[in-house]
Amino acid sequence: MKADKLYLVGFMGAGKSTIAAAVGRRIGWRAEDIDQRIETRERRSVAAIFAQEGEVYFRTVERDVLRELLPERNVVVAAGGGTFVEPDNRALMLADGAVAWLDIPLNCVIERIPRDGRRPLAADLPQLEQLYLRRRAAYADAHVRIDASRPAEEVVERLLEWIGY
Repeated sequence: MKADKLYLVGFMGAGKSTIAAAVGRRIGWRAEDIDQRIETRERRSVAAIFAQEGEVYFRTVERDVLRELLPERNVVVAAGGGTFVEPDNRALMLADGAVAWLDIPLNCVIERIPRDGRRPLAADLPQLEQLYLRRRAAYADAHVRIDASRPAEEVVERLLEWIGY
């Protein structure tokens, strides 16, 4: 698939931000992180936004940030874990660029994510597992599934091969 924009989707802890930066460096594209853009715009952390305003507010800001990125080309976008789950966002992303699902098993998620409150939706393990299972159906709509439990360099190589670099 030849593309001038790459969206990385997947569950929290899949490595979307890290892989986006690595891919961007390799091919000279800018890397954008939706959660980071939200934090910059709101001048507070995602966890603070969830605590103070709730998830509905966060998802509204997330949708606005995604729409701001639509005209951008030669960019790798690390989506938030829930961005692609929203049907409108999913349709926009699928129409706008190449969408790769960075898939990791739940046990890897649990190993990778901190338990310090920075991930508001990860506080409760049974809830985390339910969220993981619910979101997989949406992630499966991505153009390609990449095993993100592999070393980061292998994930980067697979993505570059897939988008024609």
